[in-house]
Amino acid sequence: MASLTVTIKPQTNHGQKFLVEMDLEKFERLAANLGFFSAAFLRSLDKAEKDFKNGKVKKIKSLKELRKN
Repeated sequence: MASLTVTIKPQTNHGQKFLVEMDLEKFERLAANLGFFSAAFLRSLDKAEKDFKNGKVKKIKSLKELRKN
């Protein structure tokens, strides 16, 4: 597998945010290896967008809230 150079820079004027930079071609290769271009993943995105438009989305502040249900 090819190496992936990632640069992470803190954003001093934005509190807890940081900037991540990487080469576009290597990012696309990483995304493909993770399955982000697979048909199943793209179908799940379509379903998620449909659920969001229909109001089936619940906003949470923490992943711990998912355990309560």
